[in-house]
Amino acid sequence: MSSTLTGLDAARVEDWLVANLPGFAGPAEFRLVAGGRSNLTYRVTDAAGRGYALRRPPVGGVLSTAHDMGREWRFVSAMVGTGVPVATPRAHCADPAVTGAEFTVMDFVDGRVLAGVADAEALSPQARARAGEHLVEVLAALHALDPDERGIPGSRRGFVERQLARWHGQVRASGVEGAELALFDEVHAVLAAHVPPETRGIVHGDYRPGNLSFAPDGTVVAVFDWELSTTGDPMADVGYLAAWWQDPGEPPREGAEPGVTTVPGFPTRARMLEHYAGLTGRDVSGVGYWIAFHRWRSAAIAAGVRARYLSGAMADDGYLDRVRADQAAGRLLAAPAEEALRSAGLT
Repeated sequence: MSSTLTGLDAARVEDWLVANLPGFAGPAEFRLVAGGRSNLTYRVTDAAGRGYALRRPPVGGVLSTAHDMGREWRFVSAMVGTGVPVATPRAHCADPAVTGAEFTVMDFVDGRVLAGVADAEALSPQARARAGEHLVEVLAALHALDPDERGIPGSRRGFVERQLARWHGQVRASGVEGAELALFDEVHAVLAAHVPPETRGIVHGDYRPGNLSFAPDGTVVAVFDWELSTTGDPMADVGYLAAWWQDPGEPPREGAEPGVTTVPGFPTRARMLEHYAGLTGRDVSGVGYWIAFHRWRSAAIAAGVRARYLSGAMADDGYLDRVRADQAAGRLLAAPAEEALRSAGLT
């Protein structure tokens, strides 16, 4: 049993799992799963060899509502039995006394997460094509769900209004200042002045191949990271995916690595959007606003991640070096959002 993992009192967590997770048998092994920039994720293996994923917030620098394990538990539970594949939820601990914060436990899903180009290259061209199609089909299935019918009533207040207020406050709480804060404020003002009419559905909030698990044939076997999920306009997810998507030959943003969708076999951004529109009947012509919105929102989230790594609140998985390099280069996190505003004709 590991006992020195960040944010994890292994002995107490094991006792809790034995008492609250039917069939769980100790001793347990805990291993940090690298790659998450928000919550801490551990693979837990019990004495019988069964694997689970345990997720909890960072140990410090937690931004209000941004690491809500209860929210993730509710949304994952609501997806069971739908056309949206998720890891089977097993237990939720709401008692922070066990290991310093509430946490959730789900089955560990074996599959390939497309976190980088090498992961995409490990799939065949046919599997990449299927991955590009099926992730859109899963997103369409999510957006076809009625939040009230799935037990997620949510807020009736506009999604963009809520998100702009929330993340603008989070940026300031993260200690951003000077020219960087001024740019965040400037982009925020333009976005707030051009909010499009909104519809209502379930929004994942971080839907991209790096938060999905794929089978060898490219089929999506699980959607992860529901901590930012909410109710709102489904175009929010579409804009986020389009903002993240990178066509072959399209240069990455400064400081970023080439995206997995640049690997031959994946559809282009335009084809991805066309496929979504065909499945859902939604008009995607205004996606430019949502791309700018999500680049700004992603920059706000990145500001919080940067603050947590610099404060030592996250486990050392090698990402801190990149944070320091970006800071030394003086990169303004909101610059891609400003560029997207210009491309959408909003400035």
